[in-house]
Amino acid sequence: MAARRRGRGGSEADARRAGSRGSSSAARARMTGKERRQQLLDVARALFAEKGFDGTSIEEIAHRADVSKPVVYEHFGGKEGIYAVVVDREMQSLLDLIVSALSAGHPRELLEQAACALLDYIDHSTDGFRILVRDSPVASTSGTFSSLLNDIASQVEHIFGLQFSAKGYDPKLAPLYSQALVGMVALTGQWWLEAGKPKKEAVAAHLVNLAWNGLSHLEHKPGMRTRR
Repeated sequence: MAARRRGRGGSEADARRAGSRGSSSAARARMTGKERRQQLLDVARALFAEKGFDGTSIEEIAHRADVSKPVVYEHFGGKEGIYAVVVDREMQSLLDLIVSALSAGHPRELLEQAACALLDYIDHSTDGFRILVRDSPVASTSGTFSSLLNDIASQVEHIFGLQFSAKGYDPKLAPLYSQALVGMVALTGQWWLEAGKPKKEAVAAHLVNLAWNGLSHLEHKPGMRTRR
């Protein structure tokens, strides 16, 4: 299991090691403003994933990038600024994957594609996912994992709406069920990242099995069997 966790996101581990070699002559080479900004974002992304917002300092970002602190302030204004850019980029990257996955197909295929898209993101952008699910001082802004899940849920509402209308269920409940589905997939993804097994395809298949077969046997007027 440990070996699998080391394997997942290996390219990002390589990127972190490459970022830490900021003292090399290549890193000291003069960069354009755009190149320097991207370098700082890459370094900060790795540090935020490794240590979180609170555990990362401007000093450490500057040191790993082999620049002075004023350079970081010049580009981003401070730690909150660079963190916000990193989070916004990760959110957009994941949302783009989900939107693309939901572009066409049978409703069950759309569920499969959406689940696989999220798991692919976790697998290949492990640092980004760790950043998104961490709490941070900017958690009250729009740049949060919660708001991202809301955006994703809105993308899958039409799947439920169409299925509900076709089977005689109230389509007004589509937002509730889309939130439940997206939350289930996201939390399972967090668990899978740490557990390291089973294989990604198996996780996606089980998620879709629960979601799709659950949808196939919904009660038209569900009620509680116990009173509170």
